Amino acid sequence: MKKLLRSFLYALKGIAVAFSEQQNLRIHAGVTVVVIAAGFYFGVTAIEWCMLVFAISLVVTLEMVNSAIENVVDLITREFHPLAGKVKDIAAGAVLVASVGAIVIGVMIFWKYLLAP
Repeated sequence: MKKLLRSFLYALKGIAVAFSEQQNLRIHAGVTVVVIAAGFYFGVTAIEWCMLVFAISLVVTLEMVNSAIENVVDLITREFHPLAGKVKDIAAGAVLVASVGAIVIGVMIFWKYLLAP
């Protein structure tokens, strides 16, 4: 049981480090607060909540994975290497794809609420 608790504490530490060091993650968190507030304000359905939570979780998770990949690449080499740049760019691209997808989901969900009389 102690090992399990310790693993959760390490995970929480990782989340805290990511939020403290990654500006983009803090931006995603700010947008998340706005989306959650809008969800409560407009009374989105349970299915819509599921889609929003999935999109938010995907973006935050990929942002953290991107940060981990960047740190590993920096640990391996501080010198410019085309392959290191390629790895970082691909990881950042994954975050961008997820973010665009989350925006599309958000627009699809909130569009009808924003246009309602």
